[in-house]
Amino acid sequence: MSGGLVALLDDVAVLARAAAASVDDIGAAAARASAKAAGVVVDDTAVTPQYVRGLAAARELPIVRRIALGSLRNKLLILLPAVLLLSQFLPFLLTPILMLGGAYLCFEGAEKIWHKLRGQGHAHDGAGDGELPDEDTIVSGAVRTDFILSAEIMVISLNEVADEPFVTRAVVLAVVAVAITVLVYGVVGLIVKMDDIGLRLAQLPRAGVAALGRGLVKAMPRLLTVLTVVGTAAMLWVGGHILLVGADELGLHAPYEVVHHVEEAAHEAAGALGGVVGWLVNTLASAVLGLVVGAVVALVVGLVLRRRGAGAH
Repeated sequence: MSGGLVALLDDVAVLARAAAASVDDIGAAAARASAKAAGVVVDDTAVTPQYVRGLAAARELPIVRRIALGSLRNKLLILLPAVLLLSQFLPFLLTPILMLGGAYLCFEGAEKIWHKLRGQGHAHDGAGDGELPDEDTIVSGAVRTDFILSAEIMVISLNEVADEPFVTRAVVLAVVAVAITVLVYGVVGLIVKMDDIGLRLAQLPRAGVAALGRGLVKAMPRLLTVLTVVGTAAMLWVGGHILLVGADELGLHAPYEVVHHVEEAAHEAAGALGGVVGWLVNTLASAVLGLVVGAVVALVVGLVLRRRGAGAH
C-alpha cells in the first residue's frame, strides 16, 4: 500500500516537473514572440492616445477600455483561430503573408514621415471642421486600426513558434495576445491620464510634488512625440527586417547576404563593441530597406487613388 502511494507520488512529481518545464518553455517562447513584435507594439502604443485627444477627461479611460476589449476580441476570436489554421494546413503561406504585413509596416512608416515633412497630421476618422465624432465612431475606428496591427503581432509571433506543436502554438499566441493587449492599453491609460495626474500633483502644497506635477504636464506632448518617432522607426526597422529575412527564405538570398556580410565586417572591426555595432548596422540596413519599400508602396497607392479620384470626377 505504502509502496503504491510512493510510486503514485513519484509519478505526480514527474508530471509536475514536466508541466513546469512546459510552462517555462511556453513562457520563453511567448517572450521571444513578443520581442519580435516590439515594433508594432510601440506603434500601437503611440497611435492609440490620439483617439482620445480633445475628449472629456472622464471619458478617456472608458474609451481606452472599450478599445482594449475590441483589441482582445480581434486577437483571440478572429486572428488566433485564423493564424492557427493557416499554420496547420497552409504553412507555406506564412512567409508571403508575413512579407505583405512587413510591406504594410514599411508603407505606414514611410507615410508617417511623408505627412510629417508636409506638416500634416492624422485626425480622427469621421471628424470634420474641428468637430469630434461620437464615442462609437472613435472606438470603431481605433479597433479597425488595431485589427491590422494585431494581425501583424499575431503573424510575427506565430513565425517564432511555427515549429512547435499545435497546442503549444495556441497557448503561446493566446499568452502573447493577452500580455501585449494588457501592456499596450495599460501604458496608453497611463499616458492619457498623465496630464490629469500632473495637474493633481501640481495643486498639492509640497513644493517638490507640485514641481513634479508641472513636469508631468509639460512632458506629455514631448512623450507623445518621442513615442511617434520611435514607433515610426520601429515600423521601418521591423518591416524591412521581415522583408529581408522573408526574401532569403523564398530564395532571393542576395539582399540578406549583403547585409549579413556588412554586419559581420562591422562586428569584427568594432572589437569589444562588435555585438552592439553589428546589431546597429543590421537595424539601420533594415530600416533603410523599409523606408525605400515603404516609399515605393506609398507612391503606388497615391497614384492609384489619384486615378480613381480622376475617374470618379
